[in-house]
Amino acid sequence: MATEPQLEVTGSRTLPQWLSDRNIALAFTTYQAGKLFLVGTNTEGRLSIFERTFARAMGMCVVDDSMWMSSLYQLWRFENALAPGQNHDGYDKLYVPRIGYTTGDLDIHDVAVEDDGRVVFISTALSCLATVSEKYSVTPLWKPSFVSKLAPEDRCHLNGLALRDGKARYATAVSQADVGDGWRDHRRDGGIVIDIETNDIIATGLSMPHSPRWHNGRLWLHNSGTGEFGFIDVDSGSDEFVPLAFCPGYLRGLTFIGNFAIVGLSGPRADGTFEGLQLDEELASRSATPRCGLQIIDLSTGNIVEWLRITGIVNELYDVAVLTDTKRPMALGFKTNEIQHLISLGEDLSGN
Repeated sequence: MATEPQLEVTGSRTLPQWLSDRNIALAFTTYQAGKLFLVGTNTEGRLSIFERTFARAMGMCVVDDSMWMSSLYQLWRFENALAPGQNHDGYDKLYVPRIGYTTGDLDIHDVAVEDDGRVVFISTALSCLATVSEKYSVTPLWKPSFVSKLAPEDRCHLNGLALRDGKARYATAVSQADVGDGWRDHRRDGGIVIDIETNDIIATGLSMPHSPRWHNGRLWLHNSGTGEFGFIDVDSGSDEFVPLAFCPGYLRGLTFIGNFAIVGLSGPRADGTFEGLQLDEELASRSATPRCGLQIIDLSTGNIVEWLRITGIVNELYDVAVLTDTKRPMALGFKTNEIQHLISLGEDLSGN
């Protein structure tokens, strides 16, 4: 019998020190393997790798001590249950899934929290921006003007979301198709960026763009079909994508810490979605093979300063986030009984 490939995670030699110096850890998701990973450092100065199982773990964002993450048919809000200085089995943050919204399979991609605390996300199935509902699966908020109907058909592969000034502002889509699964015919150069506020298409000609993020006065994103990470200077009126770095993999997932970008890379997919793109040609010209993992990029130079590589059962990543004020975080899931026995108390308001 064939044995299942083992998971192996390796990092650049100085990655543990890089994380420790900034007192941060990294979180990332893989829907292909259904995992949430937390990467920090242990007391020996080595990488600490912690994982939990969540079916189709995808979009995520972190605000203070809260972490949001989408899964197959739910959206979860995790809260850190530890006070500063506390630890749990050697971990200094413990993320517990406290609130869950059952949405149905909306194929939630990017997730963000606006300044007023409202969680918003891209439903790729419905081709819209949405928020949670206490009564319904979802409350739609906006759709591209070229999408004629809210239907679970993944018409244009709307996927990425960027906040600006605390509000949802920019979205990426693979195409302007208005028929079910129509985006697959436009993977090489049909990608667009949309201004949610004005409904204007502010950039075209991209190849499967993902993960738009507003940082330091620029709109950063991945031109995933070419393997390039870069930016668009939207405030100058430019619609040009300016590449900063080439990464050897299909790019999805983007976050920042100071002057560094942390990007996610995926390997080839069995259904061929990532094939036939300029990325293939770029890899061949550099005698490179596609990788799965994370790369940390200096925004001043475009150089890769640190990296994390994943092999084995995990071949695709979706999103990445930075966890601050922590060396070694962990999370609870639903596959073990830990979540049954961990009890923490808020302020006692009983008056006794």
